[in-house]
Amino acid sequence: MISVYWLFKGTGLFMIDLGLYTAQAMIVTLIFQLCLYFFDLYDLSKHQSLPDTATRITQAFGVGCILLAWVYYIAPPVIISTRIFWSGYLITSVILLLYRFMYYRVLRKKMFVQDIVVIGDGRLANEISMEIEGRQDSVYRIRAFIGSKELPYNPNKAPVLESIGDVSKIFPEEQISRIIVAPDDRRGATPVRTLLNCKMRGVIIEQGVTFYERMTGKILVERVDPSWIIFSDGFTLSRFKYMLKRVLDIFSAGFLLILSLPIMVLSAIIIKLESKGPVFYLQERVGENSAVFKVIKFRSMGQDAEKNGAVWAKENDDRVTRFGGFIRKVRIDEIPQLWNVLKGEMSLVGPRPERQVFVEELVKEIPYYHIRHGVKPGVTGWAQVCYPYGASKEDALRKLEYDLYYIKHISIALDLLVIFQTVKTVLFGKGGR
Repeated sequence: MISVYWLFKGTGLFMIDLGLYTAQAMIVTLIFQLCLYFFDLYDLSKHQSLPDTATRITQAFGVGCILLAWVYYIAPPVIISTRIFWSGYLITSVILLLYRFMYYRVLRKKMFVQDIVVIGDGRLANEISMEIEGRQDSVYRIRAFIGSKELPYNPNKAPVLESIGDVSKIFPEEQISRIIVAPDDRRGATPVRTLLNCKMRGVIIEQGVTFYERMTGKILVERVDPSWIIFSDGFTLSRFKYMLKRVLDIFSAGFLLILSLPIMVLSAIIIKLESKGPVFYLQERVGENSAVFKVIKFRSMGQDAEKNGAVWAKENDDRVTRFGGFIRKVRIDEIPQLWNVLKGEMSLVGPRPERQVFVEELVKEIPYYHIRHGVKPGVTGWAQVCYPYGASKEDALRKLEYDLYYIKHISIALDLLVIFQTVKTVLFGKGGR
């Protein structure tokens, strides 16, 4: 947009109002980039065709224009003239499509990727293969596996070799930049001397679990031993960060409660009119240090929905009222939990609190499940924005992988990222049930 101003105004006039033009351009850029993000145009993990990209760019920019109209109504001084705006719009769209065309070509051709070797032929090695070869935007390419059998997921037919020494017979030594040690049977003999020689030549050696964590944003619970958790970095929250997180929770929860007050009042009226029973639903959940507290939610089910005992929620649950289904979809039923945040029972971001009856089962069956109770539970969390809604033991295991990653890397920056992604999740109705 700045370049369009310069083309239309000329250097002299452009320099006179450079500050105003910069501010106007920054507003347009910020709004359009947010719209591109919310339309998943920065998610390049899956294959996207150019026509589909063009369609979604048009949709994103259309929403951006609506938001800009609102901004211009509030602040008329930042309005951009029609000629300059639409010229900039067309130029930006064309440049963006050309850039995406070239970028997709680079991704398809696997240019600028790092070639790696994976030691292992079991489940962990297969999970790593699925993560690397299943993503269009992967920065790695598996050139060989070290093992004795073919892997279930090996779309590029990387050879399975008996030893690391065989790699140099096929690929030049300087071509392999990283070796991932990912055997399922950790009791097996690891070629320590060969790995040391590779490390001395500049090849990066990395544990499979650590590599998988860095690639996926989750910890593969079933492949982690206690020593890995004990000796790895993270899993700590300093007193200063704890206090800062608490201060942010108080201010954020208070602000959101005030902001959402009209929605809460309207929801309470509809709930009361639709079905008999209280507006709010109190349910015991397990919180920090395994302390039990009562979480507050808008009632979304009939009054006697659980008269026969606690059960996992399910899709198209017939216990849910018509309005209850709506408020679950858009997460309005979660808003009263902000009161739990003010009381100190919950945090804005953290692992979702589970019911005690389910926790007792999950602690027995899922390794390290108790670790998630070392921090305050959250209204939203890393698992909620990364994993679809789940209501089974298998889902609890998958969500724990994300919860452990959050607890290991807990920080204010990660909390802000979760909140930002939660907004996107709520706006597009993902994950509600």
